[in-house]
Amino acid sequence: MNRGGSSPSAAANYLLCTNCRKVLRKDKRIRVSQPLTRGPSAFIPEKEVVQANTVDERTNFLVEEYSTSGRLDNITQVMSLHTQYLESFLRSQFYMLRMDGPLPLPYRHYIAIMAAARHQCSYLINMHVDEFLKTGGIAEWLNGLEYVPQRLKNLNEINKLLAHRPWLITKEHIQKLVKTGENNWSLPELVHAVVLLAHYHALASFVFGSGINPERDPEISNGFRLISVNNFCVCDLANDNNIENASLSGSNFGIVDSLSELEALMERMKRLQEEREDEEASQEEMSTRFEKEKKESLFVVSGDTFHSFPHSGAFLHFLPFSCS
Repeated sequence: MNRGGSSPSAAANYLLCTNCRKVLRKDKRIRVSQPLTRGPSAFIPEKEVVQANTVDERTNFLVEEYSTSGRLDNITQVMSLHTQYLESFLRSQFYMLRMDGPLPLPYRHYIAIMAAARHQCSYLINMHVDEFLKTGGIAEWLNGLEYVPQRLKNLNEINKLLAHRPWLITKEHIQKLVKTGENNWSLPELVHAVVLLAHYHALASFVFGSGINPERDPEISNGFRLISVNNFCVCDLANDNNIENASLSGSNFGIVDSLSELEALMERMKRLQEEREDEEASQEEMSTRFEKEKKESLFVVSGDTFHSFPHSGAFLHFLPFSCS
């Protein structure tokens, strides 16, 4: 969502992206709700995590050695319940974000933000916005993808697919990014970028699945951070959103979010199931219907045009890291 002014009335003059339209608020600032439970996780009693951290001194050593945030954050505290897993995680993430590599440090954190923004994961977004700025990132980039270099914009399509439908990725997507040109990616750069995207798509699932609570901020009165809509919008970081005047025809508003497409597909599948309950269809008929729905769903949006991609036949499995 790009800003057309600081007042609610000004915002109403513009079309909003799908996600922002669902959660539009009149207030200029959105307060992150206080967790229902204390501690790093909403699902794990605080005393269990505290006991694990006090008993296992290796956790503190790992944080000092490999933590990119330099502190014992909530993700690390929850993972400390499984020290061997935590060690693999911190080592892998440290190498991706801090060690020598083809991508500059600000690029690494911005790519992490792009991945987390696809899932509306404010915990990871806040963490990497801080790191992005600390490593010399340009604050204007946080206004949305239209403010970033073209090569980062070009990464957005594969980011969407990795987040929601990775089985649609083909060699053409890779070739498009590495082809000769002013804004191309070198193969090592692209490998680094895709590893970061896959890592943070998976890590966003861990954050939600483990009920990771927001980090407490000692500089704020109630301890919890405010997300300021006047600084940036999560959807701007996840999509190449442009301000469109509400007087323009709907056909000019060509951004259709992958999540909305997925919801539509699920609705069609539900309808198929209901039809199956209403009438006795043969296995062959049901298989034909399913294949038809699957083919209709193989569309992704790039700008204001639709592209259909053949099914690759292989599903890609993405994890934040590998445990040795």
